[in-house]
Amino acid sequence: MRPATFVAGLACLTLAACASARKPEIAVPTAFEAPPSAPATIDATALDRWWTQFNDPVLTALIEDALVRAPDARSAAARLTEARATSSNALIAFLPQGAASGTTRETHTTQTSGTVVNIPGFSTNGESTSSSATFNVSWEADLFGRIFAVAKAAKGDTNQAQASYEGARASLAANIADTYFLARGQAIQLEDARETARIQRGLQQVANLRAERGLGSASEADRVAGDLAQAEGNAASLEAELKATRRTLLVLVGRGVDPLASIPTPASVGEIPPVPATVPGELLARRPDVRQAEAAVRSAAGRLTYAQLAFFPTFTLTPGIGLSRSEQPGYQSTTRNWSIGAGLTQPILSIPKLLQDLKAQNARTEQAVIAYEKAVQTAYGEADSALTRLDSDRRRVGLLADGELRAERAYEASRVRYAAGLDDLSTALGAEQSWRSTRSALTSAQVQALRRAVQTYKALGGGWPATPVLAKQEAR
Repeated sequence: MRPATFVAGLACLTLAACASARKPEIAVPTAFEAPPSAPATIDATALDRWWTQFNDPVLTALIEDALVRAPDARSAAARLTEARATSSNALIAFLPQGAASGTTRETHTTQTSGTVVNIPGFSTNGESTSSSATFNVSWEADLFGRIFAVAKAAKGDTNQAQASYEGARASLAANIADTYFLARGQAIQLEDARETARIQRGLQQVANLRAERGLGSASEADRVAGDLAQAEGNAASLEAELKATRRTLLVLVGRGVDPLASIPTPASVGEIPPVPATVPGELLARRPDVRQAEAAVRSAAGRLTYAQLAFFPTFTLTPGIGLSRSEQPGYQSTTRNWSIGAGLTQPILSIPKLLQDLKAQNARTEQAVIAYEKAVQTAYGEADSALTRLDSDRRRVGLLADGELRAERAYEASRVRYAAGLDDLSTALGAEQSWRSTRSALTSAQVQALRRAVQTYKALGGGWPATPVLAKQEAR
């Protein structure tokens, strides 16, 4: 058996024994198990800019400004640029490589003579000039498809970076929306706390007047005064929390040094927007973590192929050209030359090392496949859970809204009766406490539902295009 035939046969046996990249096992239900909601009134393409569905100009301006100027957005863009440059560099290595070099030298030959120290004599015997230029090239002749394996890995790396970039921007938008709705909820609570303090002042005036007229005890006035102090302290605490949340929001947007008044946070809660109906297949096509995991599998598969091809020989071509010129008195010469060489490298003694490298890469590829399978299951689980919780939040808001109206009517009636002397203070305070508690629960439920809607949009793949930007650019 010839040595070349033996080496090729050994390589084939090695690849057959070690290459075992498998396809991911993906099996998800055809529909979510979450309770079916009302038909969506928006198209699924609205997921690209889901924040506009809240119909809040302030929120829309904050997110779209942050996607341009926020440090997180700019850092993500820089990482994407770096990844694209690194991937391109891996392919450039397979192009012909070479460098041009040149030298020039001018030589003066001088002979000194004479014995007088102060006035030595000298004479020039000759001078010469020489110059040369060369251009040498090295190029690997890819006969086995190594460049295609590298290109597959490089494309996978770039797609990972693209998905990571889109995921970072979507997370930034979700964090801004979540913090914004939290601030609006705190603004509502602050307004309620101030209103509670105002009502307590009114009750204190009534209690003091009843005590002065002998219709009530001084302990009632003291009790109302204690409740008033507690309400004012609660208002002061909520005011501080609201300021801190607004500062956090400014930092997220990239305007951390701007005054707090530059971000309005109205004390109101908007309607929960409809979430477009999606199916798991569409979900997997949109979520960047799933697409990133899929790209990682492709990248690992490309590296696995490259590790397999390392057992095959490498052919290298080394052409070159040169020019040299020499001049001296009475003589001149010019030399031109060109050369072409070829090299062959076949791993022999390094095969055990290459086998271990191949096993390691095969294990890394298997890890990437497992990570992709987990990403698919996680995406389905998060989306299904988010839809279930959002449906529960909607129903809870409806129940609490009706209860809050009834509690408010009961409180107003009790307050009038207390002022008229028909109810005692405990009854009036109990009615107020019931109303305030229900109103606080309603506000918390509304804010939670809005924040849950943000989580649902994110879980369903909102905030980035269904078709990666990179794919659009490659199509051009």
